[in-house]
Amino acid sequence: MKLAPARRAIGRAATAAALLLIRATCADVLPDDRADLFYSKYSGGGMDITGESVAVRKKFTENFAISGNYFVDKVSGASIDVLSQASQIKDERIQKSATLEFVHDKTTYNATYQTSVERDYRSDTSSVSLKQDMFGDLTTLSLAFANTVDKIGENNGTAFVPVITWLGHASSRSYDIDLSQILTKNLIGGVNFNVITDQGYLANPYRSVRFLDAQNPAKGYSLASQTYPDTRTSTAIQFEAKYFLPYRAAVTGSFRYFRDTWSIVGKTFELDYTHPLSNVWILEGRLRYYTQNHADFYSDLFAFADEYRFEGRDQDLAAQDNYTIGAKATYAFLPNGWKIFKRATVTLDASRITFHYKDFRNIKDFGLPQYQPGTEPLYQFNATVYQVYMSMFF
Repeated sequence: MKLAPARRAIGRAATAAALLLIRATCADVLPDDRADLFYSKYSGGGMDITGESVAVRKKFTENFAISGNYFVDKVSGASIDVLSQASQIKDERIQKSATLEFVHDKTTYNATYQTSVERDYRSDTSSVSLKQDMFGDLTTLSLAFANTVDKIGENNGTAFVPVITWLGHASSRSYDIDLSQILTKNLIGGVNFNVITDQGYLANPYRSVRFLDAQNPAKGYSLASQTYPDTRTSTAIQFEAKYFLPYRAAVTGSFRYFRDTWSIVGKTFELDYTHPLSNVWILEGRLRYYTQNHADFYSDLFAFADEYRFEGRDQDLAAQDNYTIGAKATYAFLPNGWKIFKRATVTLDASRITFHYKDFRNIKDFGLPQYQPGTEPLYQFNATVYQVYMSMFF
């Protein structure tokens, strides 16, 4: 199956934890060797997703290092629009990646290959990046490019006896430019610009559109397959500022603006606070708000079958707001090291997310005779995300 946003978020969290192996570094010196263990759990919207990951980074010379990441996530249940078709999902995804890192003077080069496998989905990504420190290390410029090739299928059997039909391929290219600048002794500013181009089979085979149908008096509507455009280009720009307070704490604020050729416009506002305690604790809190309008070919209810050339009722394309409140605590349980380990930390991260949809209705739990098609209550739900990871430096 194509990954739901919640599943992608957990995968990105595991990848982010792994990327700490290669990003937490000075401009011209490779960081210490490191191993990370990661566990996450997402519950909400009919979905239960767990993720487990292990990542290792090894420096072979002062200029060359290699890192690897192995990540497994398991999903059970289904989101509300999939459940509307009485379809349950039980699946496992295995993701592997390897990264080579080379430092020369003030420039850091990275090359990564990542592969992800499910029963009905295959994905391979190759990426390269470089980071350059300039102007006395006050300015850092990063450039990145990634190319992804996907193979998309559909399980026409059951969760336990799958029958996979392969539907098509998709490709994606991502371009990133990131610039950070030390503005004062207490203030760092940054801007990131990202462009992604997608082409191929971009629809979700497990979700359907619905249309008014007088021939179905039990519901008043029928379901049909979605039809998406075969191209999509999205651009995003993010501004971030981090201010270091006199008592060693820091406040970070960011704003991200997103727009794509499907007419979706998204805005993300985030505020983070970081506070160290006694050199062994780091406490963090965050607030995030996200809002978007719907895609131009999205509708919760079409007037009739094949009303338009492109039609979608994927909840991810609907107009929505979501709110996140989160907290994170990191404890250095080996602050002074032990035997081969220079130090070690453990981190617990918890988030609560509230989703409100503005034009996506709950047709699973509500319908005739109480509600006519198109008047059902708007869908909303809460989700919790827990992440635990341990880092060992040696």
